[in-house]
Amino acid sequence: MSVRFQRANFLVSDMRAALRFYVDVLGLELAFLKPNRDKSYSHTVFGIDPSSTVGFAALSTPTQPRVMALTEVPGLGEQATPRRSTIVLDVEDFDGAVERARRGGYRVFPEERLVTHDGRVGREIGILDADGNLTVIYRILAAAPG
Repeated sequence: MSVRFQRANFLVSDMRAALRFYVDVLGLELAFLKPNRDKSYSHTVFGIDPSSTVGFAALSTPTQPRVMALTEVPGLGEQATPRRSTIVLDVEDFDGAVERARRGGYRVFPEERLVTHDGRVGREIGILDADGNLTVIYRILAAAPG
């Protein structure tokens, strides 16, 4: 059986604010934007009030087209804890992304030392977007020993 991962999708309350985080802070690229609409499959699968309109944006990296999506639900409250999902991104400009997040007023968690399952060593840090969606960024600094 074959599976191809298409994209992750976060619900956000304000598309413009979300794009500032995912594009301006993290460096993803806007692939396309759909205007708000009254009917969407998102209403069904996310359990969104059918009277709400929803917008949609797809985001890419230079090597992964449309790997992330944002669904806008105006009036959405901040995500409750414990958080149930995250995206994990290998970010080349790790320090720059962290600094841009701090300057933007996003919650930045304490940095941790990362040791991967195969012994590579790096850095990782969690950042919340304006809606409380968690992104963990990392950067590998050293190859596995041996």
